[in-house]
Amino acid sequence: MSVPALCLQDVTCRFAGRGLSAQPYTAVEGVRLSVEAGEFLSVVGPTGCGKSTLLNMAAGLLQPSAGTVQVDGRPLSGINRRAGYLFQSDALLPWRNARANVATGLDFRGIAPAEARAQAQRWLERVGLGRAGERFPHQLSGGMRKRVALAQMLILNPALLLMDEPFSALDVQTRQHMENELLAIWQADRKAVLFITHDLEEAIALSDRVVVLSAGPASRVVGEFLIDLPRPRDVAEIRLTSTFLDLHRKIWGALRAEVMKAHEQNQA
Repeated sequence: MSVPALCLQDVTCRFAGRGLSAQPYTAVEGVRLSVEAGEFLSVVGPTGCGKSTLLNMAAGLLQPSAGTVQVDGRPLSGINRRAGYLFQSDALLPWRNARANVATGLDFRGIAPAEARAQAQRWLERVGLGRAGERFPHQLSGGMRKRVALAQMLILNPALLLMDEPFSALDVQTRQHMENELLAIWQADRKAVLFITHDLEEAIALSDRVVVLSAGPASRVVGEFLIDLPRPRDVAEIRLTSTFLDLHRKIWGALRAEVMKAHEQNQA
């Protein structure tokens, strides 16, 4: 068997409480999660269930309180330099134009400026922004900024892509377009992807496998579903198929109880 690109083995993450009498908060507890090489895996769950916590442990930004994180079969120590991270909010530098933003990682690696600009231009063309290199972030639409951020991550050729609800702020049409752009780029070299989303339809449309987390605190895996839909996919068209609807009904059956539990906890 091949070694997973990422393996979270019985990970638990606790945060210290605030104040003298506050109790520690356990975000996730005993979670087992693996992403195979070339697999697109999505994690869904109610708000506050620890999805981003898992992503941050995979990135090496958080150390687990218990359990281990392995990357390509080796224990992760410090920042995961095999991974690229696409955040929910824009992380573009406002004083740099689109081309310079895409080249930022290459600059930090000491790549010659001319080569960095040339590579950045090629990636802008690949995400459909070949003519927008001189524009600054405030001159770009939300969808265009997401494309720049995607190119900024992919230019470094990470083996693992970590994505934290990257398209949640976009309108429906732009979001579906970006989802198809992502799938087209991913299809070309099949990197491992760990994708966090609140949107079950998005998770099914994009993924090979969907994992459902329980309501927090001490969130855990309560469901794992194989997405047996043909590729390549159009995310709008695939939503209309009977197989998609059957999968949605099945996964929502596991997710709905956790969403209601989280809602009741918030009301309390």
